[in-house]
Amino acid sequence: MKRAVIVQHTPSEGPGRLERLLAARGAAWETCHVYRGDPILDDVAPDEPVLVMGGAMGVGDAGDPRYPFLAKEIARLRELLGRNQPVLGICLGSQLLAAAAGARVYPNTRPGPDGRPVPVREVGWGPVDFLGVEREPALAGLGKRELMLHWHGDTYDLPAGAVHLASTAACQHQAFRLGTRQFALQFHPELEAQTIATWVREDADYVRAANGEGGAAQILTDTDRYLPGAGPVWDRLLGNIPDLMLRES
Repeated sequence: MKRAVIVQHTPSEGPGRLERLLAARGAAWETCHVYRGDPILDDVAPDEPVLVMGGAMGVGDAGDPRYPFLAKEIARLRELLGRNQPVLGICLGSQLLAAAAGARVYPNTRPGPDGRPVPVREVGWGPVDFLGVEREPALAGLGKRELMLHWHGDTYDLPAGAVHLASTAACQHQAFRLGTRQFALQFHPELEAQTIATWVREDADYVRAANGEGGAAQILTDTDRYLPGAGPVWDRLLGNIPDLMLRES
């Protein structure tokens, strides 16, 4: 049985529906809780899939004593990319993957009324435009536009050689592929309803800063409305990617 290694950066940002999808493919998994001091990808065997989850910190926090694992994690991911390890990064994980591949990661902004940059945070439900659904195996079965759940304020340049897979109006680089089995997703198709509710509660200040006073209630309302239809699409995407990661190994 193939083992997957899951890197988790906070207690509430775990693999979610990925656990069920891995189990359906006969894969076991081990979770590396780096926030509580677990070793960082020290014993990953060749061809074992690595799944890097989200977190409230960012690439710019590498070196911050609150997050001693970040710099080492980027360095270790750089090594894994170099040996063609199958890797999937989600949200923070996608940003770490971009940084490990040599790309710039930075706050997502737009020009304000005075011309100065103002933060653009994507938090909540919104459409994602997928690029190349006709030819990209990872996107098989998806429409050209699908609803996803967003929770980020940073973005990245595409790494050299990356294939651009998704975009939104507020954030151009939403997903990319490196080679045949290294993938990055800026949005969150791994989430279940209970986790979304937990994030709304635990990250209330961030939601308010992004979406105003009614933002939390709107996300919960939208989750009730959209998740039943979006869930199968999310499962399709998150099933396609592990299939590709495992197939090449």
